[in-house]
Amino acid sequence: MKVAIYSRGLDIEQENPLLILLEELNMHDAEILLFNTLFEQFNIPQQLCIKIKQFSKHEDLDETVDCIISLGGDGTMLDTITLIREKNIPVLGINFGRLGFLASISREELTVAVDALINHTFIIDKRTLIHLDSNVPLFEEAPFALNEFTIHKKDTSPMIKIHTYMNGEFLNTYWADGLIVSTPTGSTGYNLSCNGPILFPDSSSLVITPICPHNLNVRSIVIPDNNIISFEVEGRAEEFIVAMDARRELVPKSIQLAVRKEAFNISLIRLNENTFLSTLRTKLTWGLDKRN
Repeated sequence: MKVAIYSRGLDIEQENPLLILLEELNMHDAEILLFNTLFEQFNIPQQLCIKIKQFSKHEDLDETVDCIISLGGDGTMLDTITLIREKNIPVLGINFGRLGFLASISREELTVAVDALINHTFIIDKRTLIHLDSNVPLFEEAPFALNEFTIHKKDTSPMIKIHTYMNGEFLNTYWADGLIVSTPTGSTGYNLSCNGPILFPDSSSLVITPICPHNLNVRSIVIPDNNIISFEVEGRAEEFIVAMDARRELVPKSIQLAVRKEAFNISLIRLNENTFLSTLRTKLTWGLDKRN
């Protein structure tokens, strides 16, 4: 088995869990690719160093990689997805952060996770992505997101008007601070914090949710994910913000934008007991009631 390991960076007290992971993989004769900053940051024992190869960018990974392990929180998972892109490498998220909704496996489960990888006793969930088309290049070679695409006013500017169309047909003009187009995966993120609905990961839908709308009668709308959604933005400021997950760019209001379902999926690995409903209950305390 060939396994890549990625992280934005770990604290010094997280060195031991990393070494445990490397030793567990080595015990099973796995071929290990380690992100170069991790390799340089920690004192990896010499007997492990000689068996580890380094990688630093998208081009260093190919379809021979059986899995990439993301060490960190949900933000690290989102970085990992921009790293693998369309290569269909399954992602296993181990939570070294706080909430860990996507990276739902705790560091205490490292041994269990490695055993599941080696013995193929895991489940792969296919997650849809959202793709951005624009008349000027944005987000380099990764104009896609797992969670959401967002239009937002600049921090100090007045609200904006976002004229929104579905397949060229007028949908609505949102007078708001911004607008979210979320995938089912992202429905439990920014969309949820703006009172948007929770979607099941396999629901084949997108949800459009305004951010701080200036209308009492504007609510989220769920649409099939085979639609193309386009936008025209008006406002007093000459620029506004577009974001794909945690990445953001400042763009002129004359820009042309449209989003659609991405042509490829992302594969997320989960252990058998970690279902979507159990994660909702444990991570978001969904349905929590003292009477139950």
